[in-house]
Amino acid sequence: MILHFIFVIKEEDRERRQFEFQYIQKMSQFYKVWIKEKFGKDFEIKCDEMITKPRHILQKLDTPVLLHDHEQRGKETFHFYLTHFKPFWTDCTCEGYHAENFGMVFWQPLKESQNTLFLAEKNCTTVSHELLHEMLRILGHKKHLQEVHDIWTKHLFEQLEFEQYDENFQKTTGKPMFLTIDTSKLNL
Repeated sequence: MILHFIFVIKEEDRERRQFEFQYIQKMSQFYKVWIKEKFGKDFEIKCDEMITKPRHILQKLDTPVLLHDHEQRGKETFHFYLTHFKPFWTDCTCEGYHAENFGMVFWQPLKESQNTLFLAEKNCTTVSHELLHEMLRILGHKKHLQEVHDIWTKHLFEQLEFEQYDENFQKTTGKPMFLTIDTSKLNL
């Protein structure tokens, strides 16, 4: 199966946000390893940009437009959109959305240049949240929505640490490059 990460970026921001896209390319390779290790699934990884131009107010870019894009690209591929806007509707507290072979999260832009810790804390964690929903759905885990949200709540409000990984995709107690939801708390 293919997991295709798509960085949805405004045309006028593309040059300024190239560091983020480079991080996304590394993160996509990290998730290939993470998914294989945690769930035994071997995904082919793709990563690219979707450049958006200003749109008319009645043609706002939102989840239905991305779902249509997903269908056009092929529903058998798991498309994961990293967007410059929050989904209009979500059932996740992380400002993401998921459906079969489809995921999206609001990708928070850097506040300081080249701050990988910010990208790990604010974006990589939310990607892991939505990926976890889909991996558990694929595995036939019936109560994945509630279980993922229970763990997420513990991360946010009960000081449960995110899993930390270095640039070589190895667990670390040092400065992480990637952070994910704690999968050891799953009832598989």
